[in-house]
Amino acid sequence: KDRSELDMAQPVSVLQGDQLRRKREVSLGDTLSNELGVASSAFGPGAGRPIIRALDGPRIQVLENGIGTLDISSLSPDHAVSVETLNASQIEILRGPATLLYGGGATGGVVNVVTDRIPNRLFKTLEGNAEVRGNTATEEKSGSFNINKSFGPMSWSLGGFKRSTEDYSIPGRAIKSNPVPTHHEDEDHEHSSTSENSKNVLRNSATDSQGLSVGGSYIGERGFLGGSISLMENKYGIPTPEMARVDLTQARYNLSGELNNPVIGIEKVKVRTGYNDYKHNEIESTGEVATRFRNHELETRAEFLHSPIAKFNGLFGVQLQDRKFSALGEEAIVPITQSRSTGVFLVEERNWENFRFEWGGRYEHATRNPQHNIDQARAFDLFSGSTSAFWAFTPDYSLGLTAMHGQRAPAIEELYVNGPHHGTATFQNGDNTLHKESNNNFDLSLRKTSGLMRWKVNAFVNRFNRYIFFRNADINNDRIADRVDDEGILDLEGEFLVQNLSQTDATFYGAEAEVIFTLKPDNLDLRLFTDYVRGKLDKDNGNVPRTTPQRFGFELNYKSGPLTTNLTTIHVLRQNKHAELETNTSGYTLLNLEASYLIKQTRSNGFRFFVQGRNLLDEEMRVHTSFLKNFAPLPGRALVAGLR
Repeated sequence: KDRSELDMAQPVSVLQGDQLRRKREVSLGDTLSNELGVASSAFGPGAGRPIIRALDGPRIQVLENGIGTLDISSLSPDHAVSVETLNASQIEILRGPATLLYGGGATGGVVNVVTDRIPNRLFKTLEGNAEVRGNTATEEKSGSFNINKSFGPMSWSLGGFKRSTEDYSIPGRAIKSNPVPTHHEDEDHEHSSTSENSKNVLRNSATDSQGLSVGGSYIGERGFLGGSISLMENKYGIPTPEMARVDLTQARYNLSGELNNPVIGIEKVKVRTGYNDYKHNEIESTGEVATRFRNHELETRAEFLHSPIAKFNGLFGVQLQDRKFSALGEEAIVPITQSRSTGVFLVEERNWENFRFEWGGRYEHATRNPQHNIDQARAFDLFSGSTSAFWAFTPDYSLGLTAMHGQRAPAIEELYVNGPHHGTATFQNGDNTLHKESNNNFDLSLRKTSGLMRWKVNAFVNRFNRYIFFRNADINNDRIADRVDDEGILDLEGEFLVQNLSQTDATFYGAEAEVIFTLKPDNLDLRLFTDYVRGKLDKDNGNVPRTTPQRFGFELNYKSGPLTTNLTTIHVLRQNKHAELETNTSGYTLLNLEASYLIKQTRSNGFRFFVQGRNLLDEEMRVHTSFLKNFAPLPGRALVAGLR
């Protein structure tokens, strides 16, 4: 039984329909960056990964239709997520026991992009959608389409997209005014020369991407079986002084099937498999290929939904992952590594009249095996568990509590990285003796779910043991960041900031809140929201690097017949609770306005014209979670127009 977002014990968000269309950006992280508790790594428009409650990288699982994206976006913030939001029908953000289905290491949450590439039903008529849009700040020209059709018991899908953007316009200069001296408190690109400080445009921020997918399924009375093939090309600039570009290609093959009542006691079996051939070249400004990344990965999962046992409904299953990663060339700072994991999981639910209880557990065995005996192999046994309770203690009001224990194996880049990384201008030193990371998370939510005023408040505490992070190096303890050349030799004016992998205990805590006032039913509503997170390292080690600052938001929605309008204002506070050798980030106010008009042809067909004004105040917006915050501000004032 499907449940709405407001009925869940753990915080869950679903972005779909007009909200998804209105918030779409080039990257997945930027698309989700204004959701409660979510930010973006914001590495230019080409690369942006979701950050949830200040947790990023391998702590956030990004899925496409329930299977990992199978890319290398968690390896570094300058690597793009290989899933396109233009073809997405909805994007889900999951927390709580359900995340154990996808990995105990998803301590920050799970983002699932639904693209409907494999049909699971029959279509009475041709169904689909298409969209074109443009953006004056980025000079974006993009289009997408999705088509579904059935022939007898077979259903087919076809989808594609094409997008190109130019170097985008910014208010003022790219490099932050009055940057700190070359070797003081500098974790970003503030050491860039003034000759690279372009005005009104962010150099090397253009993108060019395209993709095509085809899928088909046999639909039977008891289930379906289908597959899909998708191809993607993505070329984008990394807006740093080095002027490098990325040329990414991916071929992805998926299988999916469901069977109802296969045997006594099992109500449904769901099987999903994904395999990819991922290639990613990093190209220097001279046109020479500096590094060639390859990732071949297979992921298979099977879920068995069982019949009620002692009034508990639930499922159990198994997940297998096999990955071979390689990087060859100038920036081959991680060895060729074979990674494997086998996980088994169980999630159960029991419902009473006004109370629901959920619990889940997962065991996973993970290995990291560098090839050619370059470094030592590691193996980890990981145990995770979660429980949540939901109580509708009076009509329209509910209380939810979630407790979760998770364990995560160190990623290959955390164990084995060693060398200069041009994308982030850092010289990174991994640690092959790292222990597994564990956390205990408690999440409390209180909600009013109906009426003219609806609201929700979430408060959380997340306690980490042996939290893994990159620490800025300061050998002399003089509060001056260590810099080196590309050989790792100390140089006060060197290009690379030294970062060492470290482990210490850490505590994250914060809250999210929103209230929706229905000012005029079906016509006018007002939404106010805020989110806050603080990340602190134990033993007087200061703050967690690049922690999301607090935000306050105001949203006004008006609808009258075919006309819909939206006004959104988000004020981001100054972030001065930064990590050692980081810099403060100024606050800003984002003001967006949209109007759309629907021309209906029939009950199900129509055209929606939309026009948006983004960053109407033309604010200089720098994102504290980004390595590029002092070099690459977000786009300035823009007009976006399109037809869907």
